[in-house]
Amino acid sequence: MSNIPETGRTPRVQIRLVVIQVLVFSLLFTLGGRLWYLQIRNGQEYTDEAKSNHVQQVVQPAVRGSILDARGIPLADNETRLVVSASRTELLKMKDDGKGVLTRLAGVLGMKPKDVMDKVRLCDAKTPQPCWNGSPYQPIPVTDEATTQQALQIRERAEDFPGITAEPTAVRRYTAPGKTNTAQVLGYLSPVTDEEITQAKDTDSPFLRSDQVGRSGIERTYDKELRGKAGVTRYEVDNLGRVIGQAAKDEAQPGANLVTSIDARVQGVAEYELNKAMKTARQEFDKNTDENYKADAGAVVVMENKTGRIISMASQPTYDPNSWVGGISGKDYAKLTGKDSNYPLLNRAIQGQAAPGSIFKVISSTAAVNAGYPFDGDYPCPSSYSVGGQVFKNFESKGYGSIDLGKALEVSCDTVFYGIAHREWQKDGGTKPKKRTNDWFYKTAHQFGLGKETGIDLPNEVRGRVPDRQWKQNFWEANKDGWCRQGKKNGDYVERIAYENCLEGNRMRAGDSVNYSIGQGDTLVTPIQMATIYAAIANGGTLYNPTIGKAVISADGRSVQEIKPKSHGRLPMDARTRDQIDKALAGVTTRGSAAWRFGGWPQDKIPMHAKTGTAEVYGKQTTSWFVSYTPDYTIIMTIAQGGTGSGASGPAVRKIYEAMYGLDEEGGQDLKRALLPAPQKSLPKIQQDGSIEAPEIKPYEPAEEPPPDENQQLAGPPARRD
Repeated sequence: MSNIPETGRTPRVQIRLVVIQVLVFSLLFTLGGRLWYLQIRNGQEYTDEAKSNHVQQVVQPAVRGSILDARGIPLADNETRLVVSASRTELLKMKDDGKGVLTRLAGVLGMKPKDVMDKVRLCDAKTPQPCWNGSPYQPIPVTDEATTQQALQIRERAEDFPGITAEPTAVRRYTAPGKTNTAQVLGYLSPVTDEEITQAKDTDSPFLRSDQVGRSGIERTYDKELRGKAGVTRYEVDNLGRVIGQAAKDEAQPGANLVTSIDARVQGVAEYELNKAMKTARQEFDKNTDENYKADAGAVVVMENKTGRIISMASQPTYDPNSWVGGISGKDYAKLTGKDSNYPLLNRAIQGQAAPGSIFKVISSTAAVNAGYPFDGDYPCPSSYSVGGQVFKNFESKGYGSIDLGKALEVSCDTVFYGIAHREWQKDGGTKPKKRTNDWFYKTAHQFGLGKETGIDLPNEVRGRVPDRQWKQNFWEANKDGWCRQGKKNGDYVERIAYENCLEGNRMRAGDSVNYSIGQGDTLVTPIQMATIYAAIANGGTLYNPTIGKAVISADGRSVQEIKPKSHGRLPMDARTRDQIDKALAGVTTRGSAAWRFGGWPQDKIPMHAKTGTAEVYGKQTTSWFVSYTPDYTIIMTIAQGGTGSGASGPAVRKIYEAMYGLDEEGGQDLKRALLPAPQKSLPKIQQDGSIEAPEIKPYEPAEEPPPDENQQLAGPPARRD
């Protein structure tokens, strides 16, 4: 029994009980306050967050619209393939970052593990292709060519392939009807990037992470119309990820179909003849370089004169746009972009720049008339022209005596234009120009639309170059320091040129103006620019914006939005000058520089007009140009390092016309064989179920050419094979 009195314990116990009670009530009060804060004060905020944390989105990709030719033949559509994809976010949760899974996947797909791993790595400035350019949070396609057996293996062994899916998916297909290619016109697709998603977030056409977007060609220009709108289903799930209900659903809206003005049959002919012309040119010997012509690049354009619509556009070298579908391989990417590739991704019809040579002379003729020189006046055409001790020769050093501007166009006499351009340069003050120079030749080129885009509905069109006084000044300021470092008064040729440019590279010299008048020197044009100009001469003077898109038709065929032709100006010439130039260009094919290529042409039925061009390029072989028109169409062809205009490109252009009009070599016409004797105005019909009744197309098979008759003589020697 303790000696401590009982009354001594009671106060201490009571104090302890009070302390405990205070602590309990404090905790209860604190808990109650926290609950009030969470449920009352910020209750709605946390409720919203909880909802969002328990809502999962399932995206149903929209079916991309088809790209059709003018008769409804698909140039690009979709097909269902088995696509094997990898979830990068799931792979990165694994200890080995998914290397084991990807290695097993490679074994199933018959691929190398490295190739599979390269496919799912993210692109950046230092990562070469192949890599994933899209969002890291969406499934990354590894292959779109999986077999049914491979897909079943992946699904049945799901525990061995976490983060891997194998699903039937609509995949873009570039159909190549009749073995046509049309690659640079169509373009290709690749995954949307995070940057693009952010930029388009507040627009009327936002991106989802699953979207594929057009990267070039009309796939890019009309991406918004073709892409459609993906469907999104939102599911409510619990904290274990189990679906407890459907929150909302937005149905997928398929993309619209784009009808183009391209005729797949004519496209096939143009591609074949361009390729054949380049092969033929490589068999010809260039006496200036003591080797065969390289003919390493080329382009051809077929355009409607009265609308600017593009019937055909081809560029060489070319590529298969299907190589981009499902992610491009490193090997294919190197073929398309490597130093030895010659850059087939370039559309040389709108991005290939070169000196135009004599096809520029319609501009020089107009400039001369606008400057006061009569078209039918007399102008000397000697074999050469001297400027300050420098001799500028006529092609093949041939002279024609005194001729008018029409004859100068027909036989492509350089010295006529040398003389007029030199006199105008002198009138403007020579190397000490007046305050207000006329600059007729440069001003007229700008009025023809050179030095700027034509407005074609394709991305990345280049402007070309008109080397006027402002360009000379800008170019000199940009290069002066380098010229001055390199230049030597008594050095070799390159050093002397650099020395002269250092001192007076900003001056418009006589040689600059003389060279410019025949489309040489620093002048650069594109095939589409010159096609637009000659089509304008043919139609009476209207410069149309070239267009490939003809109409946008909804997936069910109910909504049709026609793309109307648009003009960006008129040629700076009156009707009389146009008629005179038109007559001269007709003479080019009957008695001028292209006559030897157009013997037997039915000029009375289908009037043919043309201009040849052979442009000299420093350090390279000559560029071949041939531009022509009938009342309906303009066709232009160019071959880099291909030789003369009529020699390399002329025969191919004629073959395209013969196929379009149904002509034989003697000039007889069979309309049953004619591909497009007149522009097509109607649009293909698309049914409500999305089906299209399109005619079949066969590959172009040119008629066999008879062997040359060694005894056959030309009606007369060609005036000039420019």
